[in-house]
Amino acid sequence: MSEHTEPHDEAAALDAADELAGRRADFVLDDEKGEPVVYLDGNSLGALPRTVPARLAEVVEHEWGRLRIRSWTESGWWTAPERVGDRIAPIVGAAPGQVVVGDSTSVNVLKAVVAAIRLAREDNPARTDLLVDEATFPTDGYLAVSAARLTGAAVRALPAEGLPGSVGPRTAAVLANHVDYRTGELHDLPGITAAAHEAGAYTVWDLCHSAGALPVGLDEHGVDLAVGCTYKYLNGGPGAPAYLYVRRDLQPRFDSPLPGWNSHADPFAMNPEYEPADGAVRGRVGTPDILSMLALEEALKVWDGVDIAAVRAKSLALTDFFLRRVDHYAPAGRLECLTPAEHGRRGSQVALRCADAGAVMDALVARGVVGDYRRPDVLRFGFTPLYTSFADTERAARVLGEVLRSR
Repeated sequence: MSEHTEPHDEAAALDAADELAGRRADFVLDDEKGEPVVYLDGNSLGALPRTVPARLAEVVEHEWGRLRIRSWTESGWWTAPERVGDRIAPIVGAAPGQVVVGDSTSVNVLKAVVAAIRLAREDNPARTDLLVDEATFPTDGYLAVSAARLTGAAVRALPAEGLPGSVGPRTAAVLANHVDYRTGELHDLPGITAAAHEAGAYTVWDLCHSAGALPVGLDEHGVDLAVGCTYKYLNGGPGAPAYLYVRRDLQPRFDSPLPGWNSHADPFAMNPEYEPADGAVRGRVGTPDILSMLALEEALKVWDGVDIAAVRAKSLALTDFFLRRVDHYAPAGRLECLTPAEHGRRGSQVALRCADAGAVMDALVARGVVGDYRRPDVLRFGFTPLYTSFADTERAARVLGEVLRSR
């Protein structure tokens, strides 16, 4: 584009060339009055795919309302956790049979971390350290401490960039976030995983802020265990069930701290002795949340035919464009960008430090630009390539500049 091209003309040209632009029509993006909204909070809660309400109505009225208990078999409810897991698998770079859906991310973090430590202890009882990304989402940190208490391990919190050089003969497992929830920094999943494996340790990756926004490559990089939510970039809805990835060769050794009847080899035998099922089913615990599970299954249909490499390319183009326009519109000295400029270190959100972030975000929302902020001073803007346009991005930067100049 010429340096003299008007911003809205540049945005229009970029939207016209966008191979994912047609996906936008698959989502509900207006406000309650039917007014268009710039929705940049998909890194907290994804937008509603248009076909989900009708599918949920069918589940409630027919499968629950008419078939009732028969739906566990006739409607496929019982196998939904694995079936929906296989829909998520290609989005995170996994072959079928390694992802199971159910429970919350927090519950799955506990399962995965305890299981990773137990795997390491089987290999070598002297492995006692659990390394944790020190800037991790707080719940992951809380659960790491709990997992350490359950297993007798010791937690060591370190900067993510220091993890590869800190694994050693006493390391049992490494728990890290693929993308930092606060800054949007993309961490080195291949490098940290390789370093852990070289030292004989296991990895647990939290994919909440990366799955659906960029390639993950779980199988390609030999990740051991991974967890993630489905209500952000996967658009599964509020409280949608999370997922757990267990690498295929580790499944026979996966020892969950939460053995439940749903993960039993013969659940309806009601045997008092626990015998784990084969495969990723071992990651199940109790009865799945069918309504939210099937809403998620329908929501995931928007990914049919989508190339995750195209998603990543658009994500980087959107965030580049946003940063350029913010630099143009915002008053000097009002913002500090916390998100790395390098593409290899950037997720799909932009975090800007702003002294009056809360009030600024309130003003943005009032003007139809929805992001969020993290106390005390961070504005967060999440870019969801399936429905965020370059016109949205230009409007968001322009309105942000106007709000900042008015304060």
